[in-house]
Amino acid sequence: MIVRAKAPLRISFCGGGTDVAPYPQEKGGVVLNATLDKYAFASLVEREDTELRIQSLDYDIAAKYNINGPLEYNGELDLVKAVVRHFKPGRGLDLFIHSDAPPGSGLGSSSTMTAAMVGTFKHWLNEPLTDYEIAELTYKIERIDLKIAGGKQDQYAATFGGFNFIEFYDKAVVVNPLRVNPSIINELEYNLLLCYTGKTRLSANIVANQAKSYIERESKVVAALDEMKVLTVELKNCLLKGKLNEFGRLLHDAWENKKKLNDKITSPIIDTLYEIGRKNGVLGGKILGAGGGGYLLLYCPFQKKHIVAAALEKAGGQVVKFSFEPRGLQIWEVR
Repeated sequence: MIVRAKAPLRISFCGGGTDVAPYPQEKGGVVLNATLDKYAFASLVEREDTELRIQSLDYDIAAKYNINGPLEYNGELDLVKAVVRHFKPGRGLDLFIHSDAPPGSGLGSSSTMTAAMVGTFKHWLNEPLTDYEIAELTYKIERIDLKIAGGKQDQYAATFGGFNFIEFYDKAVVVNPLRVNPSIINELEYNLLLCYTGKTRLSANIVANQAKSYIERESKVVAALDEMKVLTVELKNCLLKGKLNEFGRLLHDAWENKKKLNDKITSPIIDTLYEIGRKNGVLGGKILGAGGGGYLLLYCPFQKKHIVAAALEKAGGQVVKFSFEPRGLQIWEVR
């Protein structure tokens, strides 16, 4: 039997950073995000011995371990090892993983891959985990077991899927699925551009510095996070009401506040691409994820979209087609 899973990558419109400890524990965080038709995939094949074989199809990396061995964290396939160490299957398996976006893309690829792997083990071992438990376990594996700095939104977005307004508190996370009119979703998708900047980055460093600044009560960072909470609610309301031009303008306000969290969130390449977009009709946008590279999200009226796309491509950006994905983590088996 083969167990497969795929989990969708996500776009975060606003609120990223308010889900990073200790902000949500002290003030409560909120994030507005949506999942895309880009995925992380995992396939699990049970073996009849105690060998663990892992193959990353993206990077052509293959490794072998004993399933009952120490599986030490050494920078090589640590996410996979952490998932195996949690479930302790006691019997061998082959695990194949690949993703539609590289780590550091700003689309939540690492958390999404972890969710996909957790999904395969849940099904294989018949573990009765709810969606909330899958997302929380994915968070624990990344942030606690592996001590990778970051927030909570990616794990919940990948597991639940669709458009969500997610609230983060000290002892709880509340996922509010948004019933957005399909015509509004179509129009939003029609007016959005996703542009790869040509560079990935290590998000954990940026996130760790941001958290440090908040803990030290840097006034600029605290004020920016507080304002992003307000903007997240306003963006949600504009989305539900179909006020999409206002939604686009609020994305610009969100970007201006996001840049205040850390001086490495933007870069000359990002600033250049964003300004080119603005000069050609973009109402607003932001870099996705922690920043520093990855994908730039831009909102512009449809009649200017082709002009913006051409200008971005000429400047070295790569415009990527996408659609919204309403489903979250999907698991199935092949016999």
